[in-house]
Formats: sequence, C-alpha cells, structure tokens
Amino acid sequence: MIKEIDIGGVYITPFLAWAIVALVINMILMRILQRIGFYRIVWHRYLFDTALFIILFTVVTVVMTRV
Repeated sequence: MIKEIDIGGVYITPFLAWAIVALVINMILMRILQRIGFYRIVWHRYLFDTALFIILFTVVTVVMTRV
C-alpha cells in the first residue's frame, strides 16, 4: 500500500514527490540535450519534452514502488 509522505506536518501523495523528482531529472536532461545540439534533429521539441517527462515519471514510479 502506498502511504502519504509527511513534510512538516503536511501530508502529500507520493506521486507528487515522484513527479517533482522526475521534473528535476527532466530539466537536467533538457539542458544536456540542448548543449549537445540534440534538439536540431527533433521534430517538435515540446512534444518530445513532454514524452520524456512521462517516461521519466513512469521509471521513477516503478523504481520507487519496488523499494
């Protein structure tokens, strides 16, 4: 069973914490991809970034539910 996370007396759902982790990883990857020029070959950058976030969120969720 998934339990809430207590942060200073405020209970948040683990999905919010996992989404924040995925967002941070996504922002780091976006900067790396920008620096190496990867976005020149991507057709629609914002669609790619959204798909990347969804993939990262799924990976973080699967990893954290196994712990």
